[in-house]
Amino acid sequence: MKTFQDLINDCLPAIEEIFPWDLQKVIENNHSPLLLDIREPYEFEVLHIQGSINVPRGILETACDYGYEETVPKLVKARDKDIIVICRSGNRSVLAAYVMQLMGYQSVKSLKTGIKGWNDYELPLQNSHGETVDIDEADMILMPKIRPEQLPPLKPQTILV
Repeated sequence: MKTFQDLINDCLPAIEEIFPWDLQKVIENNHSPLLLDIREPYEFEVLHIQGSINVPRGILETACDYGYEETVPKLVKARDKDIIVICRSGNRSVLAAYVMQLMGYQSVKSLKTGIKGWNDYELPLQNSHGETVDIDEADMILMPKIRPEQLPPLKPQTILV
């Protein structure tokens, strides 16, 4: 059985990653890659990188192909364009970049450290109204919210006598 992290580690050698500060330079030099945010819509609405489009990971494959209700023509036509895949921490984007390569995308990279790293580097984020999101507020929003039942069970301790 593989864990989520195992799957990511399996895909990492096959994909390219870009750090937030390098992406910022690319954007500043007027080279406009397609910014593809694969987080869920509720995550995207609260904060995202300006100019990014939202295609949730759950519908990515059908969004990348014609003939589906989820088809995103701008994305289907971008197989030969530079694409940066974005998620919260840079994990889901690794899996998405890998799948997109399998689907024929020629220049797709994952944003290493994700939108969390973008915010940690103090780069601007906006909400669905186009308003800038405060860095500290973004930190709170991006903090994992793991409930106790989502943690692995504790292993029984062996007491040696």
